[in-house]
Amino acid sequence: MTTGDNLIDLKDLKFAYPEKFLPPERIFSHIHPGHRIFIGTGCGEPQFLVQEMISYVRSHPKAFFDAELLQVWNLGVSPYSDVKFRDNFRFNSFFIGENIRDSVNKGFADYTPIFLSAVPDFFRKKRIPIDIALIQTSVPDKHGYMSLGISVDIVKAAAESASIVIAQINPQMPRVHGDTFLHIKDVNFLMECDEPLLEFESHVPDEIAQKIGTYVARIIQDEDTIQVGYGSIPNAILSHLGNKRHLGVHTELLSDGIVELMKKGVIDNSRKELNRDKTVAAFCMGKKATYDYINDNPGIEFRPVSYTNNPLTISRNRNVAAINSALEIDLTGQVTAESLGKYFFSGIGGQADFMRGAILSQGGKTILTLQSTAHGDDVSRIVPFLREGAGVTLTRGDVHYVVSEYGIAYLHGKNIRERAMDLISIAHPKFRSWLIEEAKALNLIYEDQAFIPGEKGVYPEKIETYRTTRTGLRLLLRTVKINDEHLLKDFFYSLSDTSMYRRFMSTRKDMHHDRLQQFVIIDYSREMVVLAVVEEDDKEIIAGVGQYYIDEATHTGEVAFVVRDDYQKQGIGTELLAYLTYLAKKSGLHGFTAEVFMDNKSMLMLFEKMGFTIERRAEAGVYELKMSFKE
Repeated sequence: MTTGDNLIDLKDLKFAYPEKFLPPERIFSHIHPGHRIFIGTGCGEPQFLVQEMISYVRSHPKAFFDAELLQVWNLGVSPYSDVKFRDNFRFNSFFIGENIRDSVNKGFADYTPIFLSAVPDFFRKKRIPIDIALIQTSVPDKHGYMSLGISVDIVKAAAESASIVIAQINPQMPRVHGDTFLHIKDVNFLMECDEPLLEFESHVPDEIAQKIGTYVARIIQDEDTIQVGYGSIPNAILSHLGNKRHLGVHTELLSDGIVELMKKGVIDNSRKELNRDKTVAAFCMGKKATYDYINDNPGIEFRPVSYTNNPLTISRNRNVAAINSALEIDLTGQVTAESLGKYFFSGIGGQADFMRGAILSQGGKTILTLQSTAHGDDVSRIVPFLREGAGVTLTRGDVHYVVSEYGIAYLHGKNIRERAMDLISIAHPKFRSWLIEEAKALNLIYEDQAFIPGEKGVYPEKIETYRTTRTGLRLLLRTVKINDEHLLKDFFYSLSDTSMYRRFMSTRKDMHHDRLQQFVIIDYSREMVVLAVVEEDDKEIIAGVGQYYIDEATHTGEVAFVVRDDYQKQGIGTELLAYLTYLAKKSGLHGFTAEVFMDNKSMLMLFEKMGFTIERRAEAGVYELKMSFKE
């Protein structure tokens, strides 16, 4: 991997530094009882050094005991977790991986909850003193500098703080630009081993992950600077960003998906405020092709997490989009990514760092993704309140967007009732009735909140569509959702007296909760309410509302619609009526009926230009219209 004329010949290195190339037995004899031993992170774990240390313990079982092993991420190469070494090693992780999860919860290993950005400073100040650091590096260059390659994160601080540093020189370790270098003089012992680096095989995104990825792609804008975690959902998110332009990356983890977007030119970092033209990360977990790509690539810089994860550093870029996942979220917006009740599952990691950095960023946004259920759809990940013992990784103020396979909930700046309704709307349909009842019992929502269970009340997402009016106004046409009450309240109170009177044929102006529920609690098999939505600055504004109610006796729809006064004469009414007509025909209806004031010339003209066969009957200043669809 790290080849070239600039690299030193290892034979010359051994000749120049014979005291650093000692037999493994002599090197590991420097470990003493009670020592704290740091091991490199994730795919950068020095496998050969770990195996040599274990071999030394096997042949010298009483050489040392009660040693504490420190690591932030482990991919399963952990022979030291064997029960036979329990007297020798006690594992302490800053993040709980699958292979040590049971050990932590049974009390056989330790977990230290800490913001990842804070760990380097703990090392340097000796609040977590390190006696031995086992790291992996590239081959030194002719100046004596070795790159930490795919794992800089907390490794650099550990190496700079440790009393003894043991480095595995691996020709397959890429030489990565940035703050990744150690000089050979600062390393106590060297051991050469040419072996493949660990690779991280990402799960192939399933249908649910792809759905979530599609939603998140709607939120990400051109020129955003993104941070994305690992796993099938982040892979799906990245795979849906191919049509974006000039994305930047300031992240903790560099993944295969990010590299693919760099190769396509989607990520070019040309609009970043900080580290312009550079993809900035702290470590990499991926495939060999990704390691080859980052080798000696000046467009990529790795830095310690004290830099990449520092919220103040993150916020120096504009439009930061921090995308992370969660185990559970409650109806008030509290999130755990660490534990399921009292069961420790993962860790704080860098999630809170990036979410808070994004909040501080000008134009920044936080996006939390989660599958709506777990355990084969038997458990809802959206819950009334987090379970007792759960760690609150993100507070109610940290989350802007929540995305499940059922849609997007925007929580930022909303009250508890609105949050609860938004989150219920993206929960799995089988759990929505339960969540409604629990939220009522907890006084989180209206005690008379209505709900239609089953398929009849499930939001028909497939009929969402975008339209552009004759004046160039771009609209999202979608059906109403259970959580749209606050948007509709704003809409109706924005209407002039004339518009309200023409729509409802009444001088009544109030729009209380009980009246608004008639618009948002919809049996989609019997009626349809379509909103014409204008999307501005990450918020939705309802510019028009159209609806029809099915008369089962005649199999026609009683239609009505209204447009906000400040959006009138822009073609919204035409688009609403055309779309309602399309939906009605798709449902097999024969036509529409409507009541229109005789002096409402614009409404009458709109119906006429739709090409319906219209029959009129006048009574008391009102036309009763019967409009048949033409084949």
